[in-house]
Amino acid sequence: MSRTIRTAAALGAAALCVTLAACNNGGGGGNVATVNGQAISRADFDHKLESSAAAKQTLNQMVQQVLVEQYARDKKIDVTQDEINKREDEIKKRYAPGQFEQILKQQGLTEQDVQNLLRSSLVMEKAVQPQIHVSEADIKAYFDKNHAQFDKPEQVKARHILVADQNTANQVLAKLKAGGSWDQLAKQYSTDPSSKDKGGDLGYFGRGQMVPQFQDAAFNAKVGQIVGPVKSPFGYHIIQVTDKKPPQKATLASTHDQIKQQLTQQQLGQQEPLLINQLRQSANIQVNDDRYKDVFPPTQPSTAAAASAPAAPASAAPAPAATK
Repeated sequence: MSRTIRTAAALGAAALCVTLAACNNGGGGGNVATVNGQAISRADFDHKLESSAAAKQTLNQMVQQVLVEQYARDKKIDVTQDEINKREDEIKKRYAPGQFEQILKQQGLTEQDVQNLLRSSLVMEKAVQPQIHVSEADIKAYFDKNHAQFDKPEQVKARHILVADQNTANQVLAKLKAGGSWDQLAKQYSTDPSSKDKGGDLGYFGRGQMVPQFQDAAFNAKVGQIVGPVKSPFGYHIIQVTDKKPPQKATLASTHDQIKQQLTQQQLGQQEPLLINQLRQSANIQVNDDRYKDVFPPTQPSTAAAASAPAAPASAAPAPAATK
């Protein structure tokens, strides 16, 4: 499981935790809503939430976070604020500007919720780091077996102005040929909401990523050439190719770091659940609500499992965070 997926799952659990807390602190009794005069009571709403499978998942996540915090304290595993900020910045870069903050707002999460989750994630990575071994031989073997997936096909970078009818397309084309501003015309005429405010820029794409009519026109055009109108199921396109990249054959040198990151993440995904399982087996977890008894059924603590849990790194200095 990739780091991004693990973080997204944790954020989802945290969002439900915030929802449950908000319900419990939202004013006690009364009604949550009424439908044509028929009330939905807060008690019924809370019961439905707290009895759901998602509530059990949330409890499981909360217990896991406490176990990780206790383990970090006992083993003196330190995570600095700079490390947390760096990890958060790495995640934010995968989203469009402002999108990450919008997701948090939609899920009712705060910046502190995210940072707490990232701290637990970093503790886990440092705890299992001594068990992570990616050798040069491992990297080469992976490349030899999977080198084709790293080859880069021919790519084109293009921008377009999409309109609904051919007459409008001809008008836009005429204005461009007369020296009109592409960015202004895209903003004024284009019906593509995802690109119109970026001058119609679509970035780089390979064959198979666009509809055939658009693809053929773009790949057959020269850099700088304006072509169109090109009809597709979406309307009429005026297209300009702004760059082309020839196909590139992958080499071990060009893919070395990417493969190392990938293999490291695979091993982290294997080792972290083992550590969590060991911590649970050696912990005294008392479930006081009968609805959640099956989340943590009584078990005999495993001395062997506790003893085999990974120790903290020997150095007092922070261990390097796992790569992306």
